[in-house]
Amino acid sequence: MATPSRRTPLLIALTLALSLAAGCGSDQEDADLLQRVKSAGVIRVAQTQANPPWNFLENGKPAGYDVDVAHELARRLGISRVEFVPSNFQSFIAGVQAGRFDAVISGQTITEERKKQVDFSRPYEVNGISIFVANDSAIGGVADLKGKTIAVTAGTTQAAFAKKSIPDAEIKTYDNATLGLTEVGTGRADAALVSRFQGAFLAEKNGLVVKPTGPLLESEVNGISFAKGSTAFKQAVDTALGDMITDGTLSAISKKWLGGLDMSEELKGL
Repeated sequence: MATPSRRTPLLIALTLALSLAAGCGSDQEDADLLQRVKSAGVIRVAQTQANPPWNFLENGKPAGYDVDVAHELARRLGISRVEFVPSNFQSFIAGVQAGRFDAVISGQTITEERKKQVDFSRPYEVNGISIFVANDSAIGGVADLKGKTIAVTAGTTQAAFAKKSIPDAEIKTYDNATLGLTEVGTGRADAALVSRFQGAFLAEKNGLVVKPTGPLLESEVNGISFAKGSTAFKQAVDTALGDMITDGTLSAISKKWLGGLDMSEELKGL
C-alpha cells in the first residue's frame, strides 16, 4: 500500500505541470510571430501591387500608401527589411494561414467573416465604394444599376456588395480596378464599383473617360491582417500605428498619396 501513496504526489505534480504548460502554450505561440520577424530582420508583406494609390508598382518597385505604411511600421518594430509578396484578395487569408507571408497590408477591409479566419490590427485606413461610369452616362446612383453590366475586382468587398445589393445585374470580375474601369471607358461595362480614391487616381493616370457618380455606397474600414493568435505582434503593430497617428507620420503619408487627404482625421472616432 505504501507504493501508491508515494506515486500519487508525483502524478499530481506531473498533471499540474502539464496543465500549466498547456495554459502557457498560447502565450508562447503569440510571441512567435513578433519574435520570428524581429530575429529574421525581415517581414513578408502581401499586397496586390495593382491597387493604386494604395499599393502598385512604379518603375518596377512597390509604391503607394500601403508601401510607405509597411516600411514605417517595420522601422518602428525594429525590423530592417520589408519583403513585398505579390498576391490578391482571393489568396490573402489562405496565404496568411499557410505562412506564405507574415502580414497583409493591402487595403483589406475588416469584416466579421474575415475575423474568424485571421486577426486584424487597429484600422489604419478608411475607404468608400463609388460608382464609376462613362462621362456621358445617365447613371446617377445604385438604383440605376439594376440590370446593368457592372465591373468589380475579384475577391473584394465591392464584388460582394454588387452581388448582394444590385438585383438582376451582370457582375463581371477582373484582376484589378484598372481593367474594370477600362471596360467602362470603352463601353463594355455600364459601371464599375471602385474605391473613390483609387478610381479617381487610375482615371487620371490612364486617361480614362470615366467619373464617379452618386453618393458613396458604403464606407470600409481597413486593417493589417496576420495569423490568428498573434497577440504580441498585434499589440506591437497597434502601438506603432497609434504612434504614427499621434505624431503626424500617417498624415504625411496619406497627404503624399491621397490627394492631400489626412487619413488621421478620417480615422478619428473609429
